[in-house]
Amino acid sequence: MDEKAPQPQTSIVRALPAVVVMGVAGCGKSVVGKALAAALGASFVEGDQLHPPENVARMASGQPLTDALREGWLDAIGRQIAASVGSGQGVVAACSALKRSYRESLRGFCQDIVFIYLMIDPATAKRRVGNRKGHFMPASLVDSQFAILEAPDADERALTLDATRPVSDLVGDVVVQLSAIL
Repeated sequence: MDEKAPQPQTSIVRALPAVVVMGVAGCGKSVVGKALAAALGASFVEGDQLHPPENVARMASGQPLTDALREGWLDAIGRQIAASVGSGQGVVAACSALKRSYRESLRGFCQDIVFIYLMIDPATAKRRVGNRKGHFMPASLVDSQFAILEAPDADERALTLDATRPVSDLVGDVVVQLSAIL
């Protein structure tokens, strides 16, 4: 049986141009973000690729980033989101966005962002980060991310999902929930 590939949900992209998949290291931001971008027919921004070399070196050495060090990184992600939206392209970005102030910074570039918070427990996050190959973020920094994590409040435009579920289920849920809020 020859089935057609699922068509991207471009109507959602037209109504909702920007989505940020957020959470601590190891929650699946990049994997879910890429799959969601494909499902929505949107571009994908990998926040980790926008860290300046100094940030990468600091994290690779086991030192957490400060708010000041995150500022330029968040601005780079925000500019990428704004450029996509400005060109009429929907966008999904992967960014930890751990604090409300970080999310507010991103909203300064695009007010219509919806955040997808991938909630995960510390043990699972550490295990996942420890099993990654070729990534600068060591598992030893996972606790520092949980220490500053501020889950989205009820007044923020955000969906919270269990990050231990299969990627396809998460993406399907996000598409359904985004459709419902538009």
